[in-house]
Amino acid sequence: MVKGLNRLAVLAAAAAIILGVTTPARAQDVMTKESVAELKTSFIADLNVMKDKFIGLAQAFPQDKYTWRPMEGVRSVSEVLMLAASEGYGFIPSGFGGKPGATPEQMKQLPSITDKAQVIDHLNKAFAHVTSQLASIDNATLTGKRNFLRQDRSAANVALTIGGDLHEHLGQLIAYARMNKIVPPWSK
Repeated sequence: MVKGLNRLAVLAAAAAIILGVTTPARAQDVMTKESVAELKTSFIADLNVMKDKFIGLAQAFPQDKYTWRPMEGVRSVSEVLMLAASEGYGFIPSGFGGKPGATPEQMKQLPSITDKAQVIDHLNKAFAHVTSQLASIDNATLTGKRNFLRQDRSAANVALTIGGDLHEHLGQLIAYARMNKIVPPWSK
């Protein structure tokens, strides 16, 4: 867990430095291609750490716990895992101008998947998709602001927003594991 937190801290610090270096108000609207490249590298590294943790937890939960939820109205284990997969297929790449990795019909089906092998397969495919999409995006297209979640945001802001959201889901899954007396594999 410390490694993941360190990566998030490094990503946040890099974004703060990148944003802080461009002090004039007008310059804050633009990042250099070099700063975008560094941001993408850091963000992809953080995604890879999260992928390993999501998959490690998906493997640690027994199949009979995939439909477990701490209370009514809260996502189940498989729903949290499939939310992470759906974000890899769509939410994350779209935040940077990438293409979705699943059709709208496929995306609608994801929350209902509870089979452990299928969930793990989707996690692997979704994280591979988002990583390849981010790597293929031309840095020049990310130097300005883009509309994301109905606000104009820099690539650094998009990365921090998405990273924070995905880390929140990982934390939720860690809490679910602890409640079920499952020790996260990286904590053993």
